[in-house]
Amino acid sequence: MTPEKKRRVATAGIFLSGVLACLDAVKDARIFWPPDVLWEGLGNPNRLKLGAGIALIVVSFVTSALRRRAASER
Repeated sequence: MTPEKKRRVATAGIFLSGVLACLDAVKDARIFWPPDVLWEGLGNPNRLKLGAGIALIVVSFVTSALRRRAASER
């Protein structure tokens, strides 16, 4: 496997982990909108899961964008 393909697989894995963490955090929630109502209904461990999941999604987007920008400058 080429290094570029390994990076893409790792980024996809990070994104998928974030999505699954978010889904796990809100699996018992009854109300999903507005976000502040969802946040109020979550317990402390689920808030941590949701925050970590969102952080993983953001990290995957940022690393992907930075990698594309670096590749276009070459």
